[in-house]
Amino acid sequence: MEIEVLKEEKNLFEFIIKGERHTLPNLLKTKLLDNPETEFVAYKLNHPNDPDSIFVLRTKTKNPRKVLADTIKEIDSDLDEFLKELKKNLK
Repeated sequence: MEIEVLKEEKNLFEFIIKGERHTLPNLLKTKLLDNPETEFVAYKLNHPNDPDSIFVLRTKTKNPRKVLADTIKEIDSDLDEFLKELKKNLK
């Protein structure tokens, strides 16, 4: 997966997630909405045939890269927990 930074400011981080349309961007958006530091989060698709999504994150006071990184760690932890439960219940 490749990421291209479009805009980075104090409380704004806008980037393209190449090769991702809804799955990862929607998961990130949903999880970031749970973070009280998130002021605004969205992603958009320019065209139905475009394989990339444009992601926008605006935070209240914290660095948006830090908020994004922390959120990705939470998602990773959630997926690890899900995998453990899945393995336990498939035996």
